[in-house]
Amino acid sequence: MNAFAGFFVSDPRRHDGVRPVQIWGLRLFYLLMLVFVVPEAWGALLRHEGPWDHLRAVAFCVWATYPALALFGLARPLRWLPLMIFTIGYKALWLAFVAWPLWHAGMLAGSKAEEMAYAFAIIPLLAAVVPWGYVWREYVALPRRPAAG
Repeated sequence: MNAFAGFFVSDPRRHDGVRPVQIWGLRLFYLLMLVFVVPEAWGALLRHEGPWDHLRAVAFCVWATYPALALFGLARPLRWLPLMIFTIGYKALWLAFVAWPLWHAGMLAGSKAEEMAYAFAIIPLLAAVVPWGYVWREYVALPRRPAAG
């Protein structure tokens, strides 16, 4: 098998059987979080003047923290999968509860939410790199008991 084909085939000896393409896809998205979200979120926190609205402050603090944690995901992509699941979850909820009603009412175009809706629309790409079988085995399914021998 050539190296290119091996990139798409799982190997039980490496990365708990997760395909290399998914491992590198996770690393790519962790890197993109670091490069694009960290500077904007931390910049907003550091440049803010005056008193904060408490809910807006929480949103910015969460928004600054989770992509900073992506640094660890670069080295251990599977161990930091909950971070990717969190990212997919909040983006999906925002699209469902904020963007969809605006779009359905014909008010998304030209709104303050439009740019964010486009940025969050990458959810299918994020979901494609998540090894959902691994997520099921490690985070959802009950642990298997060893066979009695």
